[in-house]
Amino acid sequence: MKIFVTGTDTGVGKTVVAACLARAWQAGYWKPVQTGMVTGDDDTNTVVTLAGVPTDRVFAPAHALQAPLSPHAAAELEGIRITVDAIVPPQTAHPLVVEGAGGLLVPLNDREFMIDLMAKLALPILLVARSTLGTINHTLLSLAALRSRGLPVAGVVLNGPPNAGNRAAIERFGQVRVLAELPRVDPLDNAAVERLAARIPPLAEVVK
Repeated sequence: MKIFVTGTDTGVGKTVVAACLARAWQAGYWKPVQTGMVTGDDDTNTVVTLAGVPTDRVFAPAHALQAPLSPHAAAELEGIRITVDAIVPPQTAHPLVVEGAGGLLVPLNDREFMIDLMAKLALPILLVARSTLGTINHTLLSLAALRSRGLPVAGVVLNGPPNAGNRAAIERFGQVRVLAELPRVDPLDNAAVERLAARIPPLAEVVK
């Protein structure tokens, strides 16, 4: 079983959620497109460290780009053109968590966006969103974009302080299940991810 983790925006906590999923489901991890390597922004290493993913379940990005920019811009600086057709998912017998870069409409090149990669991979989508003010609009817009492409939505995970009103509104108006609410933790370490992972429903309940 495989799942694609995307977000309503950059910085909403996709990588932490991906680590929690990998820990909860004993899954592997793959981030097809990574940017910001020059600044030490290596989500693969972060997930491995936080979730303790075995090395045989960790897959290198198809593109690991240096600049901390949108994928299309970072690729242009390196004279590279990212194409969805050239990104091939790894083969594994284990569950796999696939993490996108940024949100749905982050450009990969002058024609293709992250949502086009999601469509190609055809995996259930888990949407990560903030729990705070503004999340209803951003989450509903993202859900509408996914559904306009016929992509299956497995659920939403909210990051931040629990907010019963926002959770209820997202479930009601988005016609979606909020799978978990994960509070921000400090320090964020292996033990913290283990505690957060206990809040994640079993994989068989999420991907059916």
